[in-house]
Amino acid sequence: MQNRALRYFECLTAMLVALVSVGHAHLSEAADWAQFRSARSNSVAQAENLPLDWSETKNLAWKAELPGRGPSGPIIVAGRAVITSSSGIDQDRLHVLCFDVDSGKKLWERQFWATGRTITHPMTSVAAPTPASDGERIFAFFSSNDLVCLDLQGNLLWLRGLGYDYPKAGNDVGMASSPVVVGDTVIVQVENQSDSFAAGLNTQTGNSRWRIERPREASWTSPAVMQSGVDQLVLLQSPSKLTAHRPKTGELLWSFDSACAGIPTATSAGGAIYVPAAGITALQPTSTGSPPEVKWTAGGVQPATACPVVHENRLYAINRAGVLTCADTSDGSVVWRVRLAGEFWGTPVLAGNRLYCVNKDGLGQVVQIQSDGKGAEVVGTGDFKETVLSSPAVADGALYVRTDRHLWKVAAPANR
Repeated sequence: MQNRALRYFECLTAMLVALVSVGHAHLSEAADWAQFRSARSNSVAQAENLPLDWSETKNLAWKAELPGRGPSGPIIVAGRAVITSSSGIDQDRLHVLCFDVDSGKKLWERQFWATGRTITHPMTSVAAPTPASDGERIFAFFSSNDLVCLDLQGNLLWLRGLGYDYPKAGNDVGMASSPVVVGDTVIVQVENQSDSFAAGLNTQTGNSRWRIERPREASWTSPAVMQSGVDQLVLLQSPSKLTAHRPKTGELLWSFDSACAGIPTATSAGGAIYVPAAGITALQPTSTGSPPEVKWTAGGVQPATACPVVHENRLYAINRAGVLTCADTSDGSVVWRVRLAGEFWGTPVLAGNRLYCVNKDGLGQVVQIQSDGKGAEVVGTGDFKETVLSSPAVADGALYVRTDRHLWKVAAPANR
């Protein structure tokens, strides 16, 4: 306990002596992949000109070596690619790294001591959550429940040792929930068998706006952003329920009580919510604040660890056998299926009419969807030849993939 406290106050001291200069980037300058599964929590990119295949000698803009390990995904903001890692025998050294998206040059790296527990399953690491950004600040969250806020130049703005504040929050296989930013609130979900909670923090100060108790069950899902009219809501998924909250206050708007998956996270599109529950369950929120109505349940669409992707009138999910299923969002009926190679942990990205899927062994497979949406086939591949547990990011015609040891930028020569 004394050791963790010492490290916590060492980090606070570093914050006080850091050269704090808040970045002047504007949200309009932020790239289109500022947090896990993009700003809209849907893994849909605008780019339609990503390469069909790649290798060390083809369509590879650059790759950058990373310290330690980490399943966290990259984010792209204001011409920067940001990623986290953890190192050390006890994984107690936390890294935040920033690279120039054009050259791959490392712009800066910051390191911190973990203040919370660092025990994880051997397959994962303390750097499991994907960071997030509001266009001016970077919020790096770790399995140790340390939340670090930096400006775009890497200056430390604030640090919250939630593992120090709530030492019973955690489990023996590690945490993996990624933060989301809505307005001036960054939201974290810390669900486990003991001190289980979700919290909203002021993005400028790190002070808590709200903290709510969550079911005492292990969960690795992440908060999801949902557009509701002109407002944005935050969805929190637990193994026993899905709830909707106001981002700034944490106010509970409704609860859908049902057994939900503990890893793949719900996705919203067109005012509906598609939650991994009994396969996939489609929900239609009501205007009265009562629990949402169940539109349909598709037991034959079974996402494993990758989150479902929804766009227009189609839902895409990968099961444990590596089968990619496309379902109609009007009724959950299966439109087509394509068998992919390998086991998948990262969520695929939909760019135009192609799905980019990278399996655990690092093999990327590009699935071309027919123009009528009624079929698909694998049309390209690229092998990173390293373990991939993270979800890719897409920005400005490039695909960014984090393997266990490297960050890669895949792009055609015209988009480098």
